[in-house]
Amino acid sequence: MRTLLLLSCLLFFISCGEEEATIPKPRSYYRIDLPAKSYQKSNLDCPYSFEYPTYARLLMDSSRPGERCWANLDFPKLHAKVHLSYKAVDKNVAGFLEDSRTLAYKHAVKASQIDEYVVTRPEQNVYGMIYEIGGNAASSIQFHVTDSSKNFFRGALYFYASPNSDSLAPVVSFVRSDIEHLLKTFKWKKS
Repeated sequence: MRTLLLLSCLLFFISCGEEEATIPKPRSYYRIDLPAKSYQKSNLDCPYSFEYPTYARLLMDSSRPGERCWANLDFPKLHAKVHLSYKAVDKNVAGFLEDSRTLAYKHAVKASQIDEYVVTRPEQNVYGMIYEIGGNAASSIQFHVTDSSKNFFRGALYFYASPNSDSLAPVVSFVRSDIEHLLKTFKWKKS
């Protein structure tokens, strides 16, 4: 009887075999296929023009009927949008500059840092600032340009997702180069 019990226990342990422990998959993010860079010229009836990506849609902002030159640069495949606003300057450029800075620094609560880059293109009379907002802030990049006397143009990048700087980093970098191209090709139209 003792031998039978010992043999049963031995068979029980052998039959269990060596199973691998089940380990849950680590958290990961979707792979993002970024499109090839190519640009087209804006064709808005506004006092400015610029080049924007062919994989983006430039649409007038219908939510602001009193602001005829406000637009949105929509990146549908990247789930991102750059809100673009325009104001005519009438001796109030200092107020617009301060508003732009205030709007960028409202994200300081969630930001890990805010870097400022000066935009200077005197041959086109384009001067401004890019605010690159690090961390899990709602807007990663904001910018403005002006000619200091007649025109003020501002933009802010937002995503249709909760802000997670690690997962959005490749897309932010990709769109940042598009914003830089927009600013390099930005021109004020002659009135």
